[in-house]
Amino acid sequence: MTNATHAPGTNWSLDMNGKKGLVIGIANEHSLAWAAARNCHAAGAELAVTYLNDKARPHVEPLAQSIDAPILAPCDVSRDGQLEAVFERITSTWGRLDFLVHAIAWAPAADLHGRLVDSSATGFAQAMQISCHSFIRMAKLAEPLMARGGSLTTLSFLGAEKVVDHYNLMGPVKAALEASVRYLAHELGPKGIRVNAISAGAIKTRAASGIEHFDELIRETEAKSPLRRTVTADEVGRAALLLVSDHTTAITGEILHVDAGFHVDGMIFH
Repeated sequence: MTNATHAPGTNWSLDMNGKKGLVIGIANEHSLAWAAARNCHAAGAELAVTYLNDKARPHVEPLAQSIDAPILAPCDVSRDGQLEAVFERITSTWGRLDFLVHAIAWAPAADLHGRLVDSSATGFAQAMQISCHSFIRMAKLAEPLMARGGSLTTLSFLGAEKVVDHYNLMGPVKAALEASVRYLAHELGPKGIRVNAISAGAIKTRAASGIEHFDELIRETEAKSPLRRTVTADEVGRAALLLVSDHTTAITGEILHVDAGFHVDGMIFH
């Protein structure tokens, strides 16, 4: 981990050459995970990327090839051994890891589209396992590979801190993810490992398509955010690059809002 100091006014670029990173959660070219991967690669990082299953591979493999990713592996965190196999590949190929971007979330449709009070215990547990606990598992697997320090970043949403209609079950799950960021930052900080989350604004992605009336949230953001617009996937990707870079070596346990300022409105969306 680099801790170099620079004189005030020094013009220095964000250089990720020599950095090794893992990005989990790319589904297609519209994914926030892909925006993060693309920006990290453009800055010089070497990346390992994953795809969910054989159905997803044709959408992810060309993207991995376009950034010359030396590691492309399946990773369904709900299947025993797949996540561990990814880290075994990283260990045998690189022997270390500088950063990780976690961008996966899932809940059963019946639970996601219904009221929280009606959610099933099984559905709630599945959503927590895939959307939250998988990040904790990744932190554990990454820790021994980050002997020189590193950065772990995950993706959250405003529904973790305020009530957002139709976000339902995922609100408490993302709240747990944000709490996990703080606890992991506390536990891993002595080893120089930083842990942060990006609370991304409303963006039309495959994941967002599962939320009912999402277009209403887009319109609400455009009307009421301080910047009077939504954000782009690339803006979220650039924020991820910043958090995994040496530009933010003193930032950990942070929830960075990249949402055109929508969160400061303080409103509850109905």
